[in-house]
Amino acid sequence: MTFKSWLRAVVLVVCAGAGLSFGTMALAQDGNVTGKIEWGVWVDADGCQHWWADGGTEGYMVPRRNAKTGKPVCTKPVSCLSEGTDTFFASASARLTASGREELEAFFRGSDAFSYAIAGHTDSQGSDAYNQALSEARVKAVADVARSVGAVVDSEVGFGEKQPVASNDTASGMAKNRRVEIICKKG
Repeated sequence: MTFKSWLRAVVLVVCAGAGLSFGTMALAQDGNVTGKIEWGVWVDADGCQHWWADGGTEGYMVPRRNAKTGKPVCTKPVSCLSEGTDTFFASASARLTASGREELEAFFRGSDAFSYAIAGHTDSQGSDAYNQALSEARVKAVADVARSVGAVVDSEVGFGEKQPVASNDTASGMAKNRRVEIICKKG
């Protein structure tokens, strides 16, 4: 075992024992160990953003505070648009209609939210894989419109047929399940 491989093994064991995750480790040319710093952002149930780094050993809440009370001000995600996809898309398509694009542009221009999360859903017609891909493509199309008018989209999720709001046994139920939901994040 070379010194470099021994050192790498020691560093990995120490980090694992301390509960740290550095991703892939690399040795610099001078023999020093370098690591990949991992970081991320998560939002709690109250809408407060939290940041973490170095495998969670460092973290803080975004320091937005009410000037009068000193308490944290968190975003409250609110569903501000839940529209059947038949309004925006042709059947089995992820290409927006001209009227669908215009409606979405007007919505995003007129909203006072500072960012958005977009979710797409389908009915159960077709395979799971097809519906998942269709919902993801539709979400991307809506997010592209949002960004084209300067809106910030921080989350895009296609759920396929996994979260129905009505029975897929009837035409009206399937129509309700084919939808795009836009969550507005406001301070």
